Amino acid sequence: MNPADTGASTTLDAAAPVPAAPVADSRMAPGGPGYRRMSLALFLAGVATFALLYSTQALLPLISGDFGVTASEASWTVAASTGGLALFVLPMSALSERYGRRTVMTASLALAVAIALLIPFAPSLGSLVALRAVQGAALAGLPASATAYLAEEVRPRALITAIGLFVAGNSIGGMSGRVLTGWVAQEWGWRTAVGALGLVAVACAVAFRLLLPAPKHFAPGSLRPRVLARTVRDHLADPLLRRLYAIGALFMTVFGGVYTVIGYRLTEEPFSLPQGIVGSIFLVYLVGTVSASTAGRLVGRLGRRGALYLAGGTTASGLLLSTADSLAPVLVGLVLITAGFFAGHAVASAAVSKTATRGRAQAAALYQSAYYIGSSVGSTVGAVAFHAGGWAGTVGVGLLAVLGVVGITLLGSRAARLATRVA
Repeated sequence: MNPADTGASTTLDAAAPVPAAPVADSRMAPGGPGYRRMSLALFLAGVATFALLYSTQALLPLISGDFGVTASEASWTVAASTGGLALFVLPMSALSERYGRRTVMTASLALAVAIALLIPFAPSLGSLVALRAVQGAALAGLPASATAYLAEEVRPRALITAIGLFVAGNSIGGMSGRVLTGWVAQEWGWRTAVGALGLVAVACAVAFRLLLPAPKHFAPGSLRPRVLARTVRDHLADPLLRRLYAIGALFMTVFGGVYTVIGYRLTEEPFSLPQGIVGSIFLVYLVGTVSASTAGRLVGRLGRRGALYLAGGTTASGLLLSTADSLAPVLVGLVLITAGFFAGHAVASAAVSKTATRGRAQAAALYQSAYYIGSSVGSTVGAVAFHAGGWAGTVGVGLLAVLGVVGITLLGSRAARLATRVA
């Protein structure tokens, strides 16, 4: 039959648009190549970061006795490290934009573990605080670079889970560091304890560098101050990011205050626990490992704001329960505080990485800066409140911070409803 008779076109079908083949997403996903190595590497980096950052926290009563200082003075060994990290996390994130996430994380961890091996020889509280500040500044290259690495190298659906695993490494590091130093210090003193922890961090640093896959989706950015300032200004102008930064700072205010002071409370009446047992109390960090790693499922069921409400309520319940004068409810209270904190932190930090479409390292750095400023404020103010009003004073500071989390989340819910009406 003639084409004219059928109404068919005499031109070739090649002229018609052909659907493009879907482009395969080469980023890592659970079960895919490199994902397990990446997860383990960043888990170990998280272990080393929190172990080193808070290496003196469980030892504060011993440091107070060795140098003859008060709890609030000894707490500066914690505040200095977190403060140094808070001040340097933004500049270090800029270096990671230019030289690469893996390079900056490796250099930062190497410097931090080198300082860890010097800390046992600090001759005075002042020199110890100075070394801790430099160590915190060195560690600043890890948190923001790690979350930016994950945002670039992991598929979006797996991002919250991947960040949750990194945060879980934080909790394991915080727990193992405090337990190890507690028992070692009981037998050989706090200097030997922090030295032993430094050796553990060396092993973590070597394994991290060997395991972490080379980045495939990193594009070098600019180090020009004007570009960096514009990126930071844009992030700070975003209302959602501002709320997330404040939430991270407030959650860490609670956590920093509680765990800086808890050693003093448990070594005093009515508990009078030995240093090794006090260090073992930090095994409750295992709860944080679980709550952080399941944050993705929590958001899937309750939404981001629902997960934050639940985290805040859990933390507040733990604070109130910890005021009891018997050990069992205090331990349950610490479990709830730890679970609420790590869940809230994982949810907020993952939301920052998803919200920022450019300058992710700077967005993550601003969150980390606010987060560790909260830690410094919490450890210092919590210790001062404990000195002035006992454990009830520290709990009062924590409850005010949780109230701030709930209030900011309510503002976010209101803003979302208004945006829906406008749309």
